[in-house]
Amino acid sequence: MAIIPINLQDGSLAKAADVIVGIDLGTTNSLVAYMKDGQPYCVKSADGKNALVPSVVHFAADRSVVVGDAAKAKLVSDPANTIYSVKRLMGKSYRDVAGLQGFFGYKILDDDTESLVKIRVNDRYFTPIELSADILRELKRRIETELGQPVNKAVITVPAYFNDNQRQATRDAGKLAGLDVLRIVNEPTAAALAYGIGLDPAQTETIAVYDLGGGTFDISILQIQEGIFEVLATNGDTFLGGDDFDQVVIGLFANQLGLSDADLATDKSLGQEIRLAAESAKKTLSGADEFSGSVGGKPVRITRAEFEKGIEPLVRRTLNCCANALRDAKIGTEKIDKVVLVGGSTRVPLVKNSVAGLFGKSPFDDLDPDEVVALGAAIQADILAGNRKDLLLLDITPLSLGIETVGGLMDTIIPRNSKVPGRAGRQYTTSVDGQKNLKIAVYQGERDLVQHNRKLGEFILHGIPPMPAGLPKIDIQFIINADGILTVRAKELRSGVAQEIDIRPTYGISEEDMARMLLDSIAHASEDMRIRGLLEARNEANNLLHAGDKFLQQNDTILSEVEKATTKSLLSALKSATETEDKDLIHRAIEDLNAYTSPLAHRAMDTTIREAMRGKKV
Repeated sequence: MAIIPINLQDGSLAKAADVIVGIDLGTTNSLVAYMKDGQPYCVKSADGKNALVPSVVHFAADRSVVVGDAAKAKLVSDPANTIYSVKRLMGKSYRDVAGLQGFFGYKILDDDTESLVKIRVNDRYFTPIELSADILRELKRRIETELGQPVNKAVITVPAYFNDNQRQATRDAGKLAGLDVLRIVNEPTAAALAYGIGLDPAQTETIAVYDLGGGTFDISILQIQEGIFEVLATNGDTFLGGDDFDQVVIGLFANQLGLSDADLATDKSLGQEIRLAAESAKKTLSGADEFSGSVGGKPVRITRAEFEKGIEPLVRRTLNCCANALRDAKIGTEKIDKVVLVGGSTRVPLVKNSVAGLFGKSPFDDLDPDEVVALGAAIQADILAGNRKDLLLLDITPLSLGIETVGGLMDTIIPRNSKVPGRAGRQYTTSVDGQKNLKIAVYQGERDLVQHNRKLGEFILHGIPPMPAGLPKIDIQFIINADGILTVRAKELRSGVAQEIDIRPTYGISEEDMARMLLDSIAHASEDMRIRGLLEARNEANNLLHAGDKFLQQNDTILSEVEKATTKSLLSALKSATETEDKDLIHRAIEDLNAYTSPLAHRAMDTTIREAMRGKKV
């Protein structure tokens, strides 16, 4: 049940000298680091000046993809085709981010479902996984140029609060970029490692990691004992960061220029120009008392006092999160041995001073706050490579474990390299009206389609009360013990009907088979993603076709003949699209149908409510 290092070039067992890199996949910037002469080192650009790769992806007219500084330069001139802050979308549905459409200069597809969000670029549709993979490919290219050799294994960091969907999305992005992701590491753990905290097995400390990045904030209270990092509590805000500091400055600049929110939303180029000016002002005010610049040829100015007054409520929100984390951990600030600052936004003097005031001690900020997480990831990678013999790694699952879902897709529940013993679960529902039984097939492997993975077993959940499709709530739990025995439990939550089975997930799989499965997962990642995207689009479309027919039947008297004819035409176009191999065509048809029928659905709902309330007093 331990990590099996694989040489991804030929499938042989890797040597200890093989390079495993550490990657900080950030909201605003990303970095890649490795161990050099016994010390972690962030790889810099060709001119040796900057280790930061802006997490920005630009799609040119010829469909070529540009990442990093060159892409960031297109934010003003071509905002609709330039994607930024994609980390905020990882593992999220449109409903999760619907209120943020105005923040982004690009188009997010409104499919009004719980499926993962998609981004529209011209006539193509991308998931955050695909866009993150573009960023990871650029980091991979940078480290390979630095070392002059292929790099195929990595440790990638994520915020401590990332849920299973977000972690799995990060793993998938790594695979799509041609990287074998050996471990997903919490950013606070990586930051602590960068300062050497926890590297001494005899050390016992309680630390607080205050991480204020471009798009997210989190505070983690960690207890470190005998080289094991235990998260006592984590708190934060997934939509609070340096971007929000920028929004404060944007508001001040907009007032100075006489611009409204509508003006900035309409003129995306102007919106990006003022956003970049605000970002520049924020950075300048960390070392100066005043900033002067221009937007659209007109002067703008802001003082540090004005800036601090504007962001003070945001900083106070982070301190409230810290207080909540301390309360959840059941400790006071006096029990915190060290406070570590992470994220470029901690350079803001008000932030640094406020954190020091809350915890009553000077925080650790000797290392570059932009680089500290990547440096820690490189140390974790060095441990995984076996170069530190004094630290013991917990056992892990060697291959991912999941179940088969509609269309023959593998839905991973326990990702490979997860610590054991452990458990994870997910909720599902039925796809057919009145469905009474549900077959649960358990698979092991890294490919997106179950036909390419190894089937471990299956069982039937009998006796589900007949309900409309989508109404039953079926909770599936995977529990894996220290001996590697997997117990799969399924329970319909509304009725209490339950079933379980024991499986030994690694029985009969040799190291060579594992090597082949891992190699295949990376070699076929692009094709797997294409097929998964197509199957998911078809599943989504089929659900809409079923719902659309039902909507027309139920609201026949409410809709006009033109509305019914148009809806039928759009449904027919969507059905035709599902018969093709073009997922983008299916997504366009879905978007066209949703755009037209959403107002009709709202009207139908209002009519239904009025009818139900007629003659009743409220």
